[in-house]
Amino acid sequence: MRTRKEIHEDYDGFIEKFKPKKTTDDCYTPPEIYETVKNWACEYYGINPDNIVRPFYPGGNYEKYEYPKGAVVLDNPPFSILSKILDFYIEKGIAFFLFAPTMTMMSSMRNRDVNAIIVDCAIEYENGAKVVTSFLTSFGDFAIEANPALNDAINNTMKKIKKESKKQLSKYHYPSEVVMVNDLKYLAKNGQNFKVKRKDIYFIRQLDSQKEKKKSLFGAGFLLSKKAAAEKTAAEKAAAEKAAEKAYIWELSEREKKIIENLG
Repeated sequence: MRTRKEIHEDYDGFIEKFKPKKTTDDCYTPPEIYETVKNWACEYYGINPDNIVRPFYPGGNYEKYEYPKGAVVLDNPPFSILSKILDFYIEKGIAFFLFAPTMTMMSSMRNRDVNAIIVDCAIEYENGAKVVTSFLTSFGDFAIEANPALNDAINNTMKKIKKESKKQLSKYHYPSEVVMVNDLKYLAKNGQNFKVKRKDIYFIRQLDSQKEKKKSLFGAGFLLSKKAAAEKTAAEKAAAEKAAEKAYIWELSEREKKIIENLG
């Protein structure tokens, strides 16, 4: 059994995870989106996938990163220092294809030999942020290009991710002793003031039963004491009743009732 201090430190680590990190601007690209963009760029520009590097990661330093000969940077950099990053790669002669914020990216093109691939894609990153994203690159012969093929590829991938996410969320049922953010959102939305003391929670990222299937809790969560779990169950029942009250029930008209009486 862990001490309260260990549990507290674990919780602090959990909170720390959500604090802004200047090295990445907290935009972690979904792997499926990255692969879609990479595959398109490799085919479109004839890039060798083996030459691709990703210097932007938590704790990384793109200026001190060891770029091999012929390296191509295909990554999602911190948008707040994008102009500085572009200057670095242009000066060093390092090829790049970078994610960029669509609405402000043209400002980064001023006085720089850099090309823009514009798409209408709101990418939802792994931290939940939705950013309308396009790309700045050293490749190509056109300063600006609207590309429908990349546009459709990204949007189709984003749709698949959302569909799979909904499927996963609706597929799993957890014990009453587990609480996650979505549970608390549901209670708050439906008028339930649910509170739990620190002594009644234990931070977890996954249940032991999920390890074999390589699954985890969406957004992490907590184990609850028996008392807190019972209170949660009662709150969920009250929330369901409250939600039912909000539902508008359509009534049958007298005409429709007469039709029904003559059926069968």
